[in-house]
Amino acid sequence: MPGVPPSYKNHRYPVEVIAHCVWLYFRFPLSFREVEELMLERGVIVSYETIRRWCLKFGQAYANGLRRRRPQPGDKWHLDEVFIKINGEHKYLWRAVDADGHVLDILVQNHRDKAAARSFFRKLLKKSRSAPWVIVTDKLRSYGAAHREVMPSVEHRSHKGLNNRAENSHQPTRQRERGMKGFRSAGAAQRFLAAFSEISPHFRPGRHLMTAGRYRFEMTLHLTLWDHITGVAGMPAAI
Repeated sequence: MPGVPPSYKNHRYPVEVIAHCVWLYFRFPLSFREVEELMLERGVIVSYETIRRWCLKFGQAYANGLRRRRPQPGDKWHLDEVFIKINGEHKYLWRAVDADGHVLDILVQNHRDKAAARSFFRKLLKKSRSAPWVIVTDKLRSYGAAHREVMPSVEHRSHKGLNNRAENSHQPTRQRERGMKGFRSAGAAQRFLAAFSEISPHFRPGRHLMTAGRYRFEMTLHLTLWDHITGVAGMPAAI
């Protein structure tokens, strides 16, 4: 269902500037200071701290708008977990994607045991509001134990070679993690990755599978949808 763009009341910068800064930060491996510098080159004076607050306030709202307009997920889910560094410590990022590579949900946790797998399964089912026909995981035994407890009627396929789709979806996260030199807290990682996992893939339509003309056409559609979600559509350009 189409949603209403977020409110920009009491913000002195126009929506075009806010939406563009959020897009730059989540789309490209840039720091807040680098986004500030790019905006200065365009003649827009805005501090990196203001950009940080915009990303915190509007990033998830934009991500939710994209999610509402996404097709229903398929009935084959790929699940995987990977370690990430948070304040110098190893934590685990759990991720689920459908057969088309769309991220269904992510969860940052301290462990990769049965309890962690069970928590992720329950969060995933609650957010998706439906159960898949089959889930595909690697050979981590925690998946099998949690699967038998939470979704026993769903087929479970456990094979390293079948789960490349989920493993490949970690690559943009790895790129950002390196650029940010790790995350500072589990909460900060969860907030950033929840928005990043929706916004970044929206602007990665699989360029290697398209001709140049087709890719430009797809990107035009994706940018137009972004303008509708952010509320920029129909407004005169300010940057």
